[in-house]
Amino acid sequence: MVPRNRFFFLLAVAAVLAILSLSLQFLHLIPTPPLLEDRQNAKSRKRIMPVPHTEPPVIDPVYEAYAYCNIPNNTERGMEGHSPPDYKLLSVQVMIRHGDRYPLYAIPKTKKPAIDCTLVPSRKPSHPQLAAFLSHMSKGSKGRMDNVLSGLPRFPSHSVCEMGELTQTGVVQHLRNGQLLRDTYIKKHTLLPDSWTSKHLYIESTGKSRTLQSGLALLYSLLPEFDWQKIYIRHQWSSIFCSSSCDCPMRNHYLEEEQRRQYSLRVKNSLLEQTYVDMAKIVGVPTRLLRASNPIDSLLCHFCHNISFPCTQKGCIGLEHFNVIKSHQLGDEKERHETKVYYRYSLLATHPILNQTMTRMQRIAEGRSEEVFALFSAHDVTVAPLLAALGLSEARFPRFAARIVFELWRAPKDKKSLFVRVLYNGEDVTFQTSFCQKHSRRSSQPLCPFQNFMNFVKKDMFAIFNSTNYYDACHRRAF
Repeated sequence: MVPRNRFFFLLAVAAVLAILSLSLQFLHLIPTPPLLEDRQNAKSRKRIMPVPHTEPPVIDPVYEAYAYCNIPNNTERGMEGHSPPDYKLLSVQVMIRHGDRYPLYAIPKTKKPAIDCTLVPSRKPSHPQLAAFLSHMSKGSKGRMDNVLSGLPRFPSHSVCEMGELTQTGVVQHLRNGQLLRDTYIKKHTLLPDSWTSKHLYIESTGKSRTLQSGLALLYSLLPEFDWQKIYIRHQWSSIFCSSSCDCPMRNHYLEEEQRRQYSLRVKNSLLEQTYVDMAKIVGVPTRLLRASNPIDSLLCHFCHNISFPCTQKGCIGLEHFNVIKSHQLGDEKERHETKVYYRYSLLATHPILNQTMTRMQRIAEGRSEEVFALFSAHDVTVAPLLAALGLSEARFPRFAARIVFELWRAPKDKKSLFVRVLYNGEDVTFQTSFCQKHSRRSSQPLCPFQNFMNFVKKDMFAIFNSTNYYDACHRRAF
């Protein structure tokens, strides 16, 4: 009898475990994230789901969403500051996207995600310098900024987040960025002298609190307890950082073409339209109103903060709705690279900031400037066209707290031999750029010659427009 009883007991345990396993699969609204090792190994490429060889590869929208969230971790490293022996680092220029933020849009008739935007060092995600950052920002009245920026808060402080407000996650993301850059540029390469002053830094931010606060978080962990009197933060009124060179009719023309392409792709996607119809029924509003509320913006906030998607008495918005919208976004990105309309827009949109980057490098190399570190705190609409203009077609859409870094190097024993490196989120993408794809890494010059970058900015950018300079490309239609 004993063996028989034991048999029935084991059979019952197996049945219970099977039921629990199935239940957990159906109850989880948001799946658990991929293993950290998987995310790190896939840093420079999209994760491909296994499919039959007869079908094209399918990109996993959930995985791409996790990459976009950029959840802070303590194991991320970057390739910034790497070079052959004895090469000297002359300057660094960094363009960042602001960190994680509260949605800019709300889904009608649903409860907004409950997120606390105050900074609490004991609450995750956190950072060892978060408490000190908060204390230092409270002394920021001594800081020097353009008038538009001086009226903005230096850190997020609302217990109920306001629309577009930087979250604690967003602050931590840039404290992590600054720490990584400090370890390389300050500790290893001594880019800034101990007696650095305002003449060594150039800092610029758009007029949004989330960009100003992101820049300050990175700056604080780069230069802990910095002297407020030694920094000056300039306001950039344009989201594409075109400064005084924004008059470009053809840029606007290509942007309008790109918007028409996006609209055409959307109306052809019957699955997307049916998804909007289903979601509109759930929340009880007309489909056009639901679509106009840009629901993916709010859903991504729910997703990144592990908050259940909104529900009403008529049902819940689910992961299946999220996947359809996110998949459409990924398809839109693919078509955008193929049609080249966005590429043309990007070249004209980013020439002013790339020209400024090149000019600053020239001045430093010639000893006419000491601005060895520049920081531009911006948005996805700033970083995305910059990636496209550089020819980085395989780069992911800018995640929260994305960073692009331009490094200028000098070869040993030859002051005239200058080289440039470009990095995106810590990955060296120099030899993926259009101006350095053909340069052999096995040549006597293992880095990309600065002259390549100069040629690209001064003339090669305009070849596609049958022009030789920025003004003509902006004012003459290409045939």
